[in-house]
Amino acid sequence: MAKDSRVTEILDILSEDYNRGAYPGRNSEGLNPEWPCDPFHVLIATILSQRTRDDNTRKASDNLFHRFPTIEDIADADVEEVCELVRPAGFPKQKGKAIVDCCRILRDEYGGEVPSDTDEMMKLPMVGRKTAACVRSYAMDIPSVCVDTHVHRISNLMGLVDTKDPVDTEFRLMEITPEERWSDINRYLVRHGQVVCLPNHPHCERCRVVRYCEFGREKTGMS
Repeated sequence: MAKDSRVTEILDILSEDYNRGAYPGRNSEGLNPEWPCDPFHVLIATILSQRTRDDNTRKASDNLFHRFPTIEDIADADVEEVCELVRPAGFPKQKGKAIVDCCRILRDEYGGEVPSDTDEMMKLPMVGRKTAACVRSYAMDIPSVCVDTHVHRISNLMGLVDTKDPVDTEFRLMEITPEERWSDINRYLVRHGQVVCLPNHPHCERCRVVRYCEFGREKTGMS
C-alpha cells in the first residue's frame, strides 16, 4: 500500500505547534511527569485513563503510585484499598481489580516486566489494542499507531481514512504512514483534537492543516 504524503505533512506542521511551548506534546495518558515514563507506569495510567479525562487520570495515578509505587507493591495490595485510591478515574471497582490482577500476572508470569508484544500485553485485564499501542509507543519507543477517539475522528474527518472501527483505523493508518512516524499520530492528533479540532466545534478557521482536511475545506469554502 502506497504511503500518503499528506500524513507526513500534517504531522510535520502539527509538531511545530505542539512542541514549541503553547501546547506541549503529551508523553502518555495523563501521567504526572513526577512518575517515570516506563512501561509499568504508562500501562497503569493508560488503564486508568479509559473513559475519563487526563486530570482525573493524573489524580488517580498519583494516589496509587504514592501508596504503591511498584508492580510488586500493587500485586500485594488489598484490592479494596486500590479501588478507593483510583476512584477519581471513575469505575473504581473495575479498574482497581484489573490493575491488581495485571500486576499479579506481571509478577507471576512475566518476571515483573511488561511484555512488549501486543498480543501478550492484550492478555492482561483491561488491555486492548489502544492501551498496548500507547505503552509500546510512549514507554518502549516502539513505533505504534495508538487510536483513541480523537485519532479515529480526526483521521476520518480529514479523509485520510474511511473507517467505522478504531481497529480498522489503526491498520489503515499503518498502511499509509511511514513506520517511523506511527507514534507521532497519537502524539499530535490528540493534542489537535483537544485544542483546535474539538469534537463538537472544530475551529477550522484557525487550523493550520485545514487545506489537508476534506471537512475543513468544505466548511471554510476552500477549493
